Amino acid sequence: MQSLRVYAIDGIVPVVDPTAYVHPSAVLIGDVIVGPGCYVGPCASLRGDFGRLILEAGANLQDTCVMHGFPGTDTVVEENGHIGHGAVLHGCRVGRNALIGMNAVIMDNAVIGEASVVAASAFVKASQEIPPRMLVAGMPAKVIRPLSDEEIAWKADGTRTYQELTRRCLATMVETAPLTAVEPDRPRIEMPDVIPLTELKKRGG
Repeated sequence: MQSLRVYAIDGIVPVVDPTAYVHPSAVLIGDVIVGPGCYVGPCASLRGDFGRLILEAGANLQDTCVMHGFPGTDTVVEENGHIGHGAVLHGCRVGRNALIGMNAVIMDNAVIGEASVVAASAFVKASQEIPPRMLVAGMPAKVIRPLSDEEIAWKADGTRTYQELTRRCLATMVETAPLTAVEPDRPRIEMPDVIPLTELKKRGG
């Protein structure tokens, strides 16, 4: 596998726990700390050239996400935090087991409470504080309602799927050349236990 795109600045070197997986196309600069069991997806940018960036144990930061912050600040995704494709985190704190939806933006000094969910494309204003276990949506973001136990359990299952992806990537992902044709009986990636929330709700009646 190709080497990671990791850069020191002012003598400060990013830290990546050996049990974390960082895709080689992601970029880590300066004061970045990636904790145990974390997943950092393709083309993510973690620019610790001003403030410190921290991914705590079991967190994931998916494709094309951006983390950055002002000098003297920490941008933190707490344990089991789940950051969807294309989200931007700037000088904020995402609480334990919280989920940030795809293309959402979380601004400086905002705090997302434990086990809350920020909907896709939401904009959380600077210094806004979201209580625990809430669904948040809109531009600007507003609390919509409390989350059900079922929704929080679904979120936790999704994060465990990414923690398993971390282990799969460490064990099996290799850089390779593409095939020139689809082979007969091409296998599929089988994940029968991963079920969309909408489908779970249908099954529950």
